[in-house]
Amino acid sequence: MDESGPGTKVFAEESLLGLLLPFWQLVIGVLVLVVLVLSVGRLARRGRSRMTTALLVTAAAIAGFAVIGVLLEG
Repeated sequence: MDESGPGTKVFAEESLLGLLLPFWQLVIGVLVLVVLVLSVGRLARRGRSRMTTALLVTAAAIAGFAVIGVLLEG
């Protein structure tokens, strides 16, 4: 129900925050990407066995989060 008239209040700061929200998501995404690239580079320099372990741990974490997401969805 849309309430309009002389007694209603307009909250402009909520609309401003709505416009800024995608920008902050972009900033956070770029920072996560930079950290990910730097950490993968460092891990790759440490050797093959560390890369294998890291990939297995990452795969297990992804599978675990997927299972938890499916179980909590319903």
